[in-house]
Parts: sequence; structure tokens; C-alpha cells
Amino acid sequence: MSAEAAARGRRAIYPGSFDPPTNGHLDVIARAASCFAEVIVAVVVNPQKRDPMFALEEREAMLRNCVAGLSNVRVEHFRGLLADYVRTAGVDVIVKGLRVVSDFESEMSTALMNRSLSGVDTFFLMSDAKYSFLSSSMVKEVFFLGGDVAGYVPEPVLRVMSVKRTSLNAR
Repeated sequence: MSAEAAARGRRAIYPGSFDPPTNGHLDVIARAASCFAEVIVAVVVNPQKRDPMFALEEREAMLRNCVAGLSNVRVEHFRGLLADYVRTAGVDVIVKGLRVVSDFESEMSTALMNRSLSGVDTFFLMSDAKYSFLSSSMVKEVFFLGGDVAGYVPEPVLRVMSVKRTSLNAR
């Protein structure tokens, strides 16, 4: 069996806060979906990240809308350790996107810890060059300062962001 065929029979998880989901996230999701039989996009409930722009339910709904055309992708959420969730969900591999060298430096130690705790390896996907600078934090900053983020987030996300800005401005 080829490595590609073996990978296609596996279940992967792509964890993140997705606050908000960006075109970079969707690129990683689509590419992972072409490599694995199933991809779980798992929205992490992270108590260390204060004041997310979007509630958990909003992030899940945006992601479901964005991945609706990918039949082997589903969206869930979890709390706690990724290593625990990986075991519970029967996941074979963790997917992480890497934009720049500093991402690798931080993600490598996390990958090693997750492997130590769960026995599951991490599959790193290099970012498409056009998304290598893109982060949810940067998108939020540009958006709230009045910049145009239409090229950085999918249309369903931009619609929700616009509604959010309107409701915040009405306060």
C-alpha cells in the first residue's frame, strides 16, 4: 500500500480557535481533506484566550457553512487537552498549518507533547504563500480598524463579521 493510500484511510483532526476562520484555515482544511478519509475541524474552547470575537456556536456555524462542499469534513468542538480528545474521537493524526518558521518552532514542541500523551503524530501542512502572513488576530485588528478583509476571509465569515461590527457600533 502506498503512503498516499494509507493516509487516505485515516481520520485527521485540525484543531484551532478559528476566531474568525480565514482563507488560510480553509486552504489547510481543503488540502487535508484531499489527504485523509475524514477531517474533523475541531474548534478549541480555550479559556486562556480571553474575549473571543465570536461565540463558540458562531465559529462552528461559520465553519460548517464554509466546508459544506467537503463531504469528508465535519466540524465539532472540544474542551480540555487535545490529546484526550484525540483518543476519544479515534483520531489517527493531528493536522497543523505552518505559515512561518516561528510557527514551526512553537508547533513542534506541542506536537511532541501531543504524541507523548496520545501516541498520535502531527501532520504539518505548509501554508500557501498567499496566506503566509494571515492570522485571525491580524484579520480582527484590520477589520475593527476599518480595513477591508474581504480577501482574507470567506464570504460567509465576512457576512457574520459585518453583522457583528454593526451590532457593536450600535451600542
